[in-house]
Amino acid sequence: MARKKKVANGDTVQLHYKGTFNNGDVFDSSYDRGEAMTVTTGLGHLISGFESALIGMTTGQKKSVNIPSAEAYGPKNPEAFSTVRRDQFPAGYEFIEGAPVQGTTADGRPLFAKVASFSPEEVTLDLNHPLAGEDLNFEIELVDVVVTPEPTTQQAALQAAATGQTTDLTTLKVAELRALAKATGKSGYSKLNKTELVELLQG
Repeated sequence: MARKKKVANGDTVQLHYKGTFNNGDVFDSSYDRGEAMTVTTGLGHLISGFESALIGMTTGQKKSVNIPSAEAYGPKNPEAFSTVRRDQFPAGYEFIEGAPVQGTTADGRPLFAKVASFSPEEVTLDLNHPLAGEDLNFEIELVDVVVTPEPTTQQAALQAAATGQTTDLTTLKVAELRALAKATGKSGYSKLNKTELVELLQG
């Protein structure tokens, strides 16, 4: 695949990072896992502050950034708390304030929370993201930038057909038209000329 040195929106990149709180405690690190992360910018997979820091970085560059909570996981939502009966937990469960809890909601979706407080009868769960309300620091190392090759004319026509879009079939060669006819499930295309193939594909 083609390579380039500077990150632009929409690029797929490989990077290492270490995330710390303002007190220096590490909350995540790709270095500890021994494997660089691969991610595509512009798809919403990264927090906004991290993605903004990536744009314009060059291969091999290292950068340290501080990301305020508003550009990370947002502020804590005071309404994102839920109180449940203590007997909904397994017998003998050890309750510790701040401890993570994993379960499922009534409709079967996974639930991740932490114990905010508890009493002999009830447990209050904090459903905010674990990093909500936190200003975060990242050390970012850009390992590589991967540029997706431009699709060929035939690939572009196939993509257009798959998404219901139109393309100028007259720009394709006979072999490309036949390949497109085959890919789209047409029959009887093998002996047709270019004009007939275009008519078949447009029919």
